[in-house]
Amino acid sequence: MKAGIHPEDYRLVAFKDMSNEDVFITKSTANSKETIEVEGVEYPLIKLEISRTSHPFYTGKSKLVDTAGRIDKFKNKYSQFKK
Repeated sequence: MKAGIHPEDYRLVAFKDMSNEDVFITKSTANSKETIEVEGVEYPLIKLEISRTSHPFYTGKSKLVDTAGRIDKFKNKYSQFKK
């Protein structure tokens, strides 16, 4: 590999899925102010809302999204601006 082209802060980082508390370790340059201890080793922590362990595409479980309810709320909220 060519020397001097890779970032200096490329290191192991812990990513935590906040929806199911799953933690996985991978290399990243992402900045973090928080840390987490995993198996006795401290890693910078990046919190995720969704990951491979909770995403419906990967898990095969679909979540019911109340789109009709959201549309009705939108219409009610902005009905006063109707011409």
